[in-house]
Amino acid sequence: MPVRLDRSRLLPALTNRDALDARVLDAHRRVLVGETRSPEMLGWRSMLAGGTVPELDAVLDVADEIRDRADVLLCVGIGGSYLGAEAVLQALTPTFARSGPEVLFAGHHLGAAYLDELLAYLDGKSVYVNVISKSGTTLEPALAFRHVRTWLANRFSDADRRIVATTDGARGTLHRLAADAGWRTFTIPDSVGGRFSVLTPVGLLPVAVAGVDARALVAAAAAEADALTTADASHPALLYAGDRFALHEAGTSVEILAVMDPRLRGLGAWWQQLFGESEGKEGKGLFPVVLQYTTDLHSVGQYVQEGRRLFCETFLRLADDDAGPTVAPIAGDPDDLNDLAGVPLGTVNARAWQGTADAHAEGGVPNWTITLQRLDADAVGHLLYWYEHAVAVGGTLLGVDPFNQPGVEAYKGKMYALLGR
Repeated sequence: MPVRLDRSRLLPALTNRDALDARVLDAHRRVLVGETRSPEMLGWRSMLAGGTVPELDAVLDVADEIRDRADVLLCVGIGGSYLGAEAVLQALTPTFARSGPEVLFAGHHLGAAYLDELLAYLDGKSVYVNVISKSGTTLEPALAFRHVRTWLANRFSDADRRIVATTDGARGTLHRLAADAGWRTFTIPDSVGGRFSVLTPVGLLPVAVAGVDARALVAAAAAEADALTTADASHPALLYAGDRFALHEAGTSVEILAVMDPRLRGLGAWWQQLFGESEGKEGKGLFPVVLQYTTDLHSVGQYVQEGRRLFCETFLRLADDDAGPTVAPIAGDPDDLNDLAGVPLGTVNARAWQGTADAHAEGGVPNWTITLQRLDADAVGHLLYWYEHAVAVGGTLLGVDPFNQPGVEAYKGKMYALLGR
């Protein structure tokens, strides 16, 4: 199992935790058989039943074309339409020396300077565009795509060949635009919400273009889904869901996800949306916050250690104690670091995790550690499904609908009114 859960620094904060096992298993059963509040939105699970997902072969064919012809794939989308792909890319592609097309993102905010600078950067490059939206009417990506379409049409005689729309299969503004222009399309299944869509063409096309093994990613998620079909209360995803619920009921209000490697930061951002939108409703849910350690220990670490006791904390780390350069001795020890001579940087990071987890637990912050045994498509695929199932069970325990997000529309209504729409 490439994903391991350590609860040793959490259990002292919980009392009578085992009494919850029956409730956790009942919520788990309800997810498996479709007795949730929106059973029609369980496609993220059912689509993996055959060990693969719809359209994967076609996605990989288009990805091969883009890899052959493009310098850049520009993905236009917001929320679940980009966070999953960005998470996988940050985890599984090199930070500085990528091979194949560069994958960039637009439409995930309204920053004017960003779009101007992005289009200037793209000038002179061979560009393909993947616009991702179930409806096509979400303002941020719709506005960005309007600008990008014009830019593309002014520079490429085959502009329509360079646009791929990932959208609803039968209706919506983007579906209509694609049909009218003849763009190639992939389908966002009706039964899969945006934040659960990373293992559909929404996430798989960008990651395949970047050279990630999309088949391995999907196969790992399918294996995790299959394992959970017969899981008991000791499965880590169910333990995590039950622990979070117990802490919520005891008055905890915030969960920190502390990533111990910058390559995991994107997974944290994806987790933040997944849990925030799935559980944060009807006055319930833990507020999800992502921090990067040890960086953020030098900004908010003081508060986490000694501030108001609002938190529980999950450390997300890699089992890479031997990784990185080894500290070399220097004659005279001018920087007082010779006592670390021969120690790999990965070991230093591992000791930072252990020390921080112990200190925070002693300071009243109960915490788990999730360890990835390796960082590859198999491990990330397991983790993605692990979290998706855990949040479905957790939302069901809370008595909320894990698959809707009615509060997201509130800001849109106010914004549209101010714009005179």
